[in-house]
Amino acid sequence: MIDRTLLESLRLAVAQVPVVALLGSRQTGKTTLAKEVALSLGRERTIYLDLELDSDRAALRQPELFLERHRGELVVIDEIQRQPDLFPLIRALVDRDRRPGRFLLLGSASPTLIRHSADSLAGRVRYYEVPPFTIPEIPGADWQKLWLRGGYPESYLAQTDAESFRWRLDFLATFLERDIPMLGVRIPAAQLRRSLVMLAHWQGQLWNASQFSLNLGITAPTAKHYLDLMTDTYLCRMVEPFFENVGKRLVKSPKVYLRDSGLVHALLGIQTWDQLISHPIVGHSWEGFACETIIRSLPVGWQNFFYRTSAGSEMDLVLISPTGERLGVEIKFSQNPTVTKGFYLSTQDLKTTTQYIVYPGDRVIPLNATTEIVPLEVLVKQLALQPRQGL
Repeated sequence: MIDRTLLESLRLAVAQVPVVALLGSRQTGKTTLAKEVALSLGRERTIYLDLELDSDRAALRQPELFLERHRGELVVIDEIQRQPDLFPLIRALVDRDRRPGRFLLLGSASPTLIRHSADSLAGRVRYYEVPPFTIPEIPGADWQKLWLRGGYPESYLAQTDAESFRWRLDFLATFLERDIPMLGVRIPAAQLRRSLVMLAHWQGQLWNASQFSLNLGITAPTAKHYLDLMTDTYLCRMVEPFFENVGKRLVKSPKVYLRDSGLVHALLGIQTWDQLISHPIVGHSWEGFACETIIRSLPVGWQNFFYRTSAGSEMDLVLISPTGERLGVEIKFSQNPTVTKGFYLSTQDLKTTTQYIVYPGDRVIPLNATTEIVPLEVLVKQLALQPRQGL
């Protein structure tokens, strides 16, 4: 068992608010985490319902009677987006009794969950995203294994690389053939898989709907619909460009990443470390892995963007604190990274206070008073991780 960094924050949330919602991709460990929370709080009689099971759905044929009968217990409802009519009822029950720790809701489709709960549970719910494993959670900071296999628990903890690769292929098949249709989306699984493969090749590049759609033989609006679907189900992340009046012609398209590096490698047929470091995608894969790790590690209230101008100024990540401090991050897959003129121009444009060049090495190398070359795990620590207080 690997301890999740969210656990302590979740314990606190259940003790403070009536409803806590855990969101995230399937198979990231939401159910396990929910059970750990209940156990750590001494909830010997926690009621757990999985709405993918016919028996549990049958138990909620008279939901008000069932939930009122278990008043005083922590009710955990998994895949709640499958029964959105529960949200108004949960609101009514909470309004009758505002005791903390009444409901723990789990969902794998963020827009569905938030759309139905935003009005019904406003002021009563605290949201958390449960991502796959991150560097602070893994023993020995084995970032190479995490990068190759990705952070889905069963993939990372598999006995061999081959077992991990097989699990990821099975996960993708289940996601495309079962999970997506269960959300009410009617798109052929083969078409969605081709889109995911294309996104894997597109890792870390600017989104171009016209080019993407041309390669797949679909329309640009359809391509954007596919991208939104992958983003809504936590497979894809769009990093938005930084906009400010800096007197430059700025790139306005977002950069697109598949969030889990292990899924990128599975889609491209990369099974081993040797295959990864010799593959043409390695630089973009490293950038995506580092970006996702950094973004997940940001303290509450921080924002993230990228910066690029038509003149060549570029920064892979611009991190902005709640007080307005700006940090610049450039990501390089090299043991001897060098930075370009565009990097230094971007620091002047952005007025960053500190810059980091993230590389796959193990030493911190100062370049000047405000710029360091650092390993990824060092930057994560320097971001002064704080317990998540909810979304």
